[in-house]
Parts: sequence; structure tokens; C-alpha cells
Amino acid sequence: MVNGIWGTLAVGLFNTESGLFYGGGPQQLVNQIIGIVAIGAFTVITSFIFWKAIEATVGMRVGREHEFEGLDIAEHGMEAYSGFLKESGTLGGGGEMAGSHGDFTGTRLQ
Repeated sequence: MVNGIWGTLAVGLFNTESGLFYGGGPQQLVNQIIGIVAIGAFTVITSFIFWKAIEATVGMRVGREHEFEGLDIAEHGMEAYSGFLKESGTLGGGGEMAGSHGDFTGTRLQ
């Protein structure tokens, strides 16, 4: 995104016919900035509309069980990282209880 914005601004600065650095004045740069803002606004508005449509129809989250179990198992039927975030037991310090956030009491996250 930043590279695209820079490229768009660079046209307003370095265009040999109408760029600011080649005596063309600020108008080309202003036009480029308007274009950046317009595309940014279009992207935000369109993304918001699609986000809400998906959220209203099929939802954006998987079920709690699949989220806790791991999407690798739910989607592919296997673990990607054997034992990762699934082992129960003590960590000997800094481990956080998953149940402390309300859902799956008694299982420690590693």
C-alpha cells in the first residue's frame, strides 16, 4: 500500500511534463493526492459493505470448538504443529489459563 501511494505521489512530483519538480506547478500533485484519497475511501467503504454482508449471512468466525481445537483439524483433518497449544499441564510460570477468559476452564495454553 505504501509503495502504491509513493508511486502515485511520485507522478505528481517527477512527471517531466507536469510534475512539481519539473516546473509544472502543484496541480498534478494535488490531482494525485485526490486520487489516493478517493481510492482509499472507495476501499474502506467497499470493504465495510462486504464485511457486514458476510457477517450477516455466514458469519466471520468459526465455532468456539473449532477455534479452540484448531482450524487445521477442523478444515484439513490433521494438526499442522503436533501438540502446539494443545497440551494440558503446568508451565512452571507465565502460562495463562484459557478459562481465565471465560470459555475452556482448566486447560493451560503454552
